[in-house]
Amino acid sequence: MKSALRFHALLLIVCAALVGCGGGGGSSSSGSSGSGSGSTPSASAPTSSTGASNTSANVPQSTTPNVQPVTVGVAPGNTRNMLMTSVTVCLAGTSNCATIDDIQVDTGSNGLRILASALPTTLSLPTIAAGSGVSAECAVFGSGYAWGSIRTADVRMAGQQASSIPIQLIADSGLPGAPADCANSGGASLLAVSSLHANGILGVGLFPVDCGNGCANSALPRWYYSCTTNGCSATAQPLAQQVTNPVSSFPLDNNGVVIDLPAVADAGAASVSGSLIFGIGTQSNNTLTSTNVVRANSATGYVTTNSGGLTYAVSYLDSGSNGLFFHSTQFPLCGFWYCPTSTQSANASITGIDGVSRSVSFDIANSNTLFASSNNAFDNLAGNSSLGFGWGLPFFYGKRIYTAIATRNTSAGQGPYYAF
Repeated sequence: MKSALRFHALLLIVCAALVGCGGGGGSSSSGSSGSGSGSTPSASAPTSSTGASNTSANVPQSTTPNVQPVTVGVAPGNTRNMLMTSVTVCLAGTSNCATIDDIQVDTGSNGLRILASALPTTLSLPTIAAGSGVSAECAVFGSGYAWGSIRTADVRMAGQQASSIPIQLIADSGLPGAPADCANSGGASLLAVSSLHANGILGVGLFPVDCGNGCANSALPRWYYSCTTNGCSATAQPLAQQVTNPVSSFPLDNNGVVIDLPAVADAGAASVSGSLIFGIGTQSNNTLTSTNVVRANSATGYVTTNSGGLTYAVSYLDSGSNGLFFHSTQFPLCGFWYCPTSTQSANASITGIDGVSRSVSFDIANSNTLFASSNNAFDNLAGNSSLGFGWGLPFFYGKRIYTAIATRNTSAGQGPYYAF
């Protein structure tokens, strides 16, 4: 997904060849093929020279409810390994609200994006001006592009509220069609539930906003646009008007998230229930107890993975990808998914920008066998990628995975980092 939001370009080729993929990563409607999230490279996100610090700092403590339920089950289009939640969106400063179900939880992007069709007609969110027109964005993912206007809303989850933040309203009928450079960016048009496989995407990744200083300083292609009835033209977008990671705008518990999912059996599970916990080291339920802290690049969010004798310099942890995605000649492929005759075990190391490595192990099952079952949650589903290593949702089962936001203080120093 992009900058900050779109640092997952490597899965674009995989997903572009499929019938349909989820916006934050998902399989085709048959559940037999798919891809993880991804998009084009972008400008740097806001950073600071201390972004990779491992020096502890005082972290404001909170007693605000901070646990948002998340589930994996039967997703739109029978898509497997889709981590979903519900999000409440309100006209800023009012009680005119709507709770939207089937929103994909994605640590590989930043910001809330909701299909216009999912909002009730009684909830009309104000547009954001851009030049002589209204602000719009082309959000390019590995599975395609989401075109929509930028609106202002209060976003509520658990006991938290991000007040008056920019969100994207996908497939807004008030906009002209997507500009050519957006529509031709590759992949499907993610403008309906049938292609997005969700009602929206909740980006709770490593950065406060989806593009950062690059978009604030320049009119970049396939990012922000000013739209009138005559069409849309690329424009710079101030940081305060960029699609915003809601967690970064909470008054407290705003330095990152923890995704806590139970383990699943080798054959998978029909459904899984877990928690999206806001904050790191801000309450007793989000204390960072793991020593497996992997510090990410403060501009791109990348870490490095070494596995099977190969080095993947483009690597990331992404709950919005429905498989583990990497290139290997060790395992046979059935389409884009690996399908060894028996489940194979593999080892890897994930290395941060400070050179510290963490060892992990993972399994790769026969994708045909998995998709033939009635289960929806798999920890051993893996597919081919032409570049990089995406640690998608299978990696999240049976762990507490922390995603720390850039420049925010935590008990392990400032983000961006992952921990597990």
